[in-house]
Amino acid sequence: MFLPETAVFCITLLVYGAILLLLIYYVLTLADLECDYLNAQECCRRLNFWVIPKFGSHALLCFLLLISGHWIMFLLNLPMVIWLFYELHRQRRDSLGVYDPVDIHSRGLLKVHLRNCMIYLGYYFIMFFVGLYCLISSLIKGDPIKRHEDDEIVTGF
Repeated sequence: MFLPETAVFCITLLVYGAILLLLIYYVLTLADLECDYLNAQECCRRLNFWVIPKFGSHALLCFLLLISGHWIMFLLNLPMVIWLFYELHRQRRDSLGVYDPVDIHSRGLLKVHLRNCMIYLGYYFIMFFVGLYCLISSLIKGDPIKRHEDDEIVTGF
């Protein structure tokens, strides 16, 4: 382990929080497209800009959990990394990205993208609270109050 356990879980919470904010941005942008406040090209350009950073941050988080030895958290995050990788490479060669302005209306993919964003939000909310639990349990491991052998509480640090 190259980082303390609390630092690993602090980084985990920061990544989950950033991805949650990004997904809220996704939902708001797709909702603007659905209400015709935004055109399809502008919406897809905004969303496609954040596809690679979302995948990269989650992949780096998985790598961090793997090298720090948190196997259960790694295994809980691995399916999402695999799915994001699949989503990234599933797109057609002539498309502009995961969110294509031509396909989003003609194929009815707007509802599919909104549904996927809601599923991602649920997953990341659950993982945020799992990460928060892991952070709190790593903070209270051991005896937080330094005691002497005669059960006297030491107040000095």
